[in-house]
Amino acid sequence: MTVDYPRPVRHLIALLAKLPGIGKRSAERIALHLLQAGPDTSRQLAQAILDTQAKIRNCSRCGGYTEADPCEICASPQRDAGLLCVVEGPNDILTLERTGTFTGRYHALMGRIAPLNGIGPDQLRVGALRERVQRDRPREVILALGADVESEATAHYLAEQLQPTGVTVTRIGLGLPAGAALEGADEVTLARALEGRRKL
Repeated sequence: MTVDYPRPVRHLIALLAKLPGIGKRSAERIALHLLQAGPDTSRQLAQAILDTQAKIRNCSRCGGYTEADPCEICASPQRDAGLLCVVEGPNDILTLERTGTFTGRYHALMGRIAPLNGIGPDQLRVGALRERVQRDRPREVILALGADVESEATAHYLAEQLQPTGVTVTRIGLGLPAGAALEGADEVTLARALEGRRKL
């Protein structure tokens, strides 16, 4: 007869293993650490998760993570309103901000066009992007999407949609390896990709 962890521990391990980048063995180590650390650590962790869920939302302008709406980037008069960088999601905004090279504003699509997964332009913030470009008239829209097939298709679709507005649409240089996501790239690679953007 094999002995396993008690049911609550097994349940915690199963939940932790669902988190990205955490396998069953890592989930087991985290669960055992929490068990040994005592109730204060677990309470603080649980409270931090609940606070994040309750207080963090998406900025109504760019879609980035924020406590206040609009977010700090959108509200800043120091940002260049003539540059609008379109990214797949809120994580990409933070990734690009860490490069320290982009001084404009952002627009998160909340995904990319993926017909096989049932995601079309209507499920993304494409309409909001068109409205924003028509209203704010930026001089350049930079498409900072990944280098995989779905990101390429999304970039071409957006370029077509924005063409009637007369705005200059560029694509970040392919300093990213093919098939890579923005959040996996380092700051130097992202900085070079931004500097090497090209017109579509």
